[in-house]
Amino acid sequence: MVTAKKLRKFDTRTFLSTINSGRKITAFSKKHAIFVQGDPSDAVFYIQKGKVRLTVVSKTGKEATLGILNEGDFFGEGCLAGQPLRLLSATAMTDCSVMQIDKKCMMEVLHREHAFSDMFVAYLLTRNVRHEEDLVDQLFNSSEKRLARMLLLLAHFGKDGKPESVIPKISQETLAEMVGTTRGRVSFFMNRFRRLGFIDYRTGDELQVHSSLLNVVLHD
Repeated sequence: MVTAKKLRKFDTRTFLSTINSGRKITAFSKKHAIFVQGDPSDAVFYIQKGKVRLTVVSKTGKEATLGILNEGDFFGEGCLAGQPLRLLSATAMTDCSVMQIDKKCMMEVLHREHAFSDMFVAYLLTRNVRHEEDLVDQLFNSSEKRLARMLLLLAHFGKDGKPESVIPKISQETLAEMVGTTRGRVSFFMNRFRRLGFIDYRTGDELQVHSSLLNVVLHD
């Protein structure tokens, strides 16, 4: 009697948490560069723990913050579309654990494992929707609403599971870059949010965001 081979079930969670050929896990301390603008683009990264800040520097030396990524986010996927050099820099905002997946390894698993490719495409589509929402927010909402929305996003409000109401230290300059306003305006609104009980500062300059901040975003 011939026994049929049982098909191996691909486990996305295991793939993104174990070291193997083409995959390695690296710990980055706070403020350590993961890659910098102009580096060879040859791998995709996945955040296992921590937060990562994405920035870009213009030819005149002006730096802008493009976003802050959290646990479960991918970045550096431009290499899959033939991007030869990094167009931005990625820096650990907190102590991080990051998996690096070589381009060849990533391409192989995307073609071979439908479960993984479905998950990755869904992630990219969700992030694209977020970028569209950011554009609409930038075009039509006040700087106060944009700041409130950014703080809620950084605290993971609106995502599945329990929100992280505490945000690691982030400068008002960085918030101003992300919101598209001045540091003075950010300072004014942050003081106002604090006075109204929407946010609190904790030990070590950590910022606690309360769900009541949603009132600023939802108020017409």
